[in-house]
Amino acid sequence: MRVESAPGIAGVIRSPHRLLAAVVAMLLGLVGTAMLTPARAAAEGETYIVATDITFAPFEFQDEQGKFVGIDIDLLNEIAANQNFNVTIKPLGFDAALQAVQANQADGVIAGMSITDERKKVFDFSDPYFESGVQMAVLEDNQDIKSYADLKGKRVAVKNGTEGAAFAESIKDKYGFQIVSFADSSSMFEEVKTGNSVAVFEDYPVLNYNIQRGNGFKTVTPKEKGSSYGFAVNKGRNAELLAKFNAGLKELKDSGRYDQIIEKYLGEGAGEADNSFIGLLKSTFPFLMTGLKMTLILTVVSIAIALMLGIVFGLFRVSRSIVLRAIGTTYVDIFRGTPLLVQAFFIYFGVPPALGIQMTALTAGIITLSLNAGAYMTEIVRGGIQSVDKGQMEAARSLGIGYLPTMRKVILPQAIRTMIPSYVNQFVITLKDTSILSVIGIAELTQTGRLIIARNLQSFTMWLIIGIIYFIVIMALTKLSDRIESRLVGGRGK
Repeated sequence: MRVESAPGIAGVIRSPHRLLAAVVAMLLGLVGTAMLTPARAAAEGETYIVATDITFAPFEFQDEQGKFVGIDIDLLNEIAANQNFNVTIKPLGFDAALQAVQANQADGVIAGMSITDERKKVFDFSDPYFESGVQMAVLEDNQDIKSYADLKGKRVAVKNGTEGAAFAESIKDKYGFQIVSFADSSSMFEEVKTGNSVAVFEDYPVLNYNIQRGNGFKTVTPKEKGSSYGFAVNKGRNAELLAKFNAGLKELKDSGRYDQIIEKYLGEGAGEADNSFIGLLKSTFPFLMTGLKMTLILTVVSIAIALMLGIVFGLFRVSRSIVLRAIGTTYVDIFRGTPLLVQAFFIYFGVPPALGIQMTALTAGIITLSLNAGAYMTEIVRGGIQSVDKGQMEAARSLGIGYLPTMRKVILPQAIRTMIPSYVNQFVITLKDTSILSVIGIAELTQTGRLIIARNLQSFTMWLIIGIIYFIVIMALTKLSDRIESRLVGGRGK
C-alpha cells in the first residue's frame, strides 16, 4: 500500500469533508471487512454463536489445554452433535454475554443462567437443564458464622446476576448484612479471604466444585431451593435453535449421557489438580504468552492508528480554520470525557444493532483503543507544535513559504522530537488499557489470567505472574524509547 506524500495530505486538509471521509476510510480499511458484514441469519450453514461466561467453573471454564469445558460446554457440544449443528463459543463475562444476545451479536447464551420471570421478558428459554440451589460458605477456620443470623452488621460477597446474589438480596434486610458484588466467582472468594467480607452466597455446584479444589471454604447452611438453569435466545429469535437444544437435551437424558457429564464435574475427585507453584507456572505459561501476544497486537495496531488520528486532529486543533478547530476540539472532548469502558460497550454492543452490522470483538477493541488513544495523541501533537517558537513560522512566512509547507518542513520536524516521550508514555498507557477489553471477551493478558484463575483459584500467584509480565514488557519499551529519544535529541545539532 502506498503511503500518501505530505502534499497529498495537505490537499486533503484544505477540505474538512474530504478529510473526514479519508479518516473514516482509513479506519474501516484497517479494521477489515468484519465490521461491515451484515448480521447473519443463524439458519445459514447451521452454525450458531453462543455466548458464555467462561469464568464459572464447573459449568464453563478453560482447562489446562486451553479448551472450553464444563457442564454447560459439554452439554452444548453433545447437543450440537446430536442435532447436527455447529457451535462457536463466544467467551464473555456474564453481563456482557447477555448484552451480546440482546444486541444480536450472539445467537444464544449458556452460562449457568437461572430462569426467572424477569428474564423471560427479554429472553426465550429452553427446558431446564440443571436444578440449582444456593448455599452460604465461609472460610474453613471461621467459627463465628454458622447461620444467617450471625451476619448482622457484616458484609457478604456475591457474583453479579447470579441466583446467590438474588437470594442474598432477598434476606439482607431481615438479617441486617451488607452486600458487595463482583463480576466473577474468583474475585468474590478473594474478597472473603482478604477479610473484607465474611461469607459468600453462591450456587451450590459452584461451591462444591471449588471446595473440592481446596479453596479454603466450607458450607455452613443447608441448600436453599433455587431456580433452574436454562439455555436462552433473544426474545422472538432463533426458535429453531431453541427447539434443537430441547430435543438434544431430552435425548442426552434418555441415553444416560447427561448423568455422565454431571458426574464428571460434580462427582468425587472431579476438582483435583496440581496447584503447586512449579505445576502452575508450567501449565499456565503458554496461555499467558498467547494473551501477551494479543495484548501487543492490540497495542501496536491501535497506537499506529491513534498516531495518524493524532496528527490529523492535532493539525485541526492548531488550524486557522474555526471549523477544523471545532471538529478537533469535539473529537478530543468526547473521547477524553467518557470512560474507556463505556466506549468499548457502546462500540461493541451499541453501534452494530444501530447500523445493522456485525462486528467482531477484536475489531471493536481496536476501534475503541484507537479512538481513545487518538484523542490523547491529538493533544500531544498540538502541544508539540505549540512548543516550537512562533518565530519559526513567522520567519518562514516572511520568506514566502506557505503555511502548510512551513508546518510540514519546519515546525513538525522540531515538534516530533518533543513529542517522543509523551508518545511512548501513551503507548504504555494503551498497553495497560487493553485489559479493559476483557469485558467484551478479548483474551488479552488480563483476561487470560482471569480464565486461568477461574479454573485453579490461585489468585495471588497468578496476579503476581501477570504483574511481572506487564512490568518486564513496559520496562523494555521504556528503555527502548529512551535510546530512541537520546539518538534523536543527540542528533539535533548535527
